[in-house]
Amino acid sequence: MDSNGPNAVLPYFSIERKDYEIKPISQGYINDTYALLLDDVPTYILQRLNAQVFSNIDLLMQNIQYALPYLYDKNYNQISLIRTIDGKPYLKINKSDYWRMLTMVPDSVAFNTTQDEGIALEAGKIIGKFHSLLQEAPLDIFKDSIPGFHDLNLRARQFTEATDRAAPDKLKDAEKAILFAKMTLEEVRFYDPGNLPIRICHNDTKLNNILFHKEDKKALCLIDLDTVMKGYFHFDFGDAVRTIVNTVKEDEKDLSKITFNKGLFEAFIDGLSKNSDFLTKEEIQHLSFGVKLMPFIHGIRALTDYLKGNIYYKVTYETQNLDRCLSLFAFTKKATEHMDYMQEVIAKKF
Repeated sequence: MDSNGPNAVLPYFSIERKDYEIKPISQGYINDTYALLLDDVPTYILQRLNAQVFSNIDLLMQNIQYALPYLYDKNYNQISLIRTIDGKPYLKINKSDYWRMLTMVPDSVAFNTTQDEGIALEAGKIIGKFHSLLQEAPLDIFKDSIPGFHDLNLRARQFTEATDRAAPDKLKDAEKAILFAKMTLEEVRFYDPGNLPIRICHNDTKLNNILFHKEDKKALCLIDLDTVMKGYFHFDFGDAVRTIVNTVKEDEKDLSKITFNKGLFEAFIDGLSKNSDFLTKEEIQHLSFGVKLMPFIHGIRALTDYLKGNIYYKVTYETQNLDRCLSLFAFTKKATEHMDYMQEVIAKKF
């Protein structure tokens, strides 16, 4: 069978046969996502998985199935997979067409950015809760669905290969970004996590991957679990901070608007400190470096994708990946400027 979109695959999932309204959700960069509504009430999430980005869908879905039973608590909303009619966790139509369905968290909302310190605090609490719950899961059963996802050496090699092969016009347009990437790589190339504990991480904890209650703005859970695999806590910490303390969109063209909001940072730290018993002293010492590392890694990935012709991230215009890169690099500079401040706040709160 070949699918022609979400309507064609609905009969293959174990849900009631009703007249669902299907609305696309354009928030993510990778998968095609749709909300299924019944009488205007969001009921399920349906996604077509990007098999070009995720080369091993079976392994990815295994990780999610391992994680979900642990991600349930009186302070953490459970999400469940909806199986296919033959009991499988996802629908495979052909070697490039994969679909999955999940339950929708009722009365929930996500934010791309915020200026609300209450939301920042709740984000810190829920990320700490996520890690606390997954401490109970066996580490060895989780495999790398994207090998080297946050491996700085791998991203540096990919960047170098892209610059060697890029079209002259792209190299010219990205000249400043390429220079910044090379300079920053020299600064961080000796990065070594040392003896930090390996944890089961979300690995993509940007603000819009956290659901909040529509009314009281309490954080409910994390979504988009495709990258749940082993990692270091400062990966999740840095990803969250970069999207919480910077109050503009990730591809903001006016770099003067890039911010590091101290009130939001301190609120996030307050929230995290409430669910942080699992953190070691060594992890706490690495937190501020994660705030510099993660926007830089995302920035060099976006730059690499731009130089290669936009084959990884979705774009709505030709230079969007370059704009993402420049915005992320601008925040990397902000993070570098605030290292002493972050370390002081972290030391005080923890």
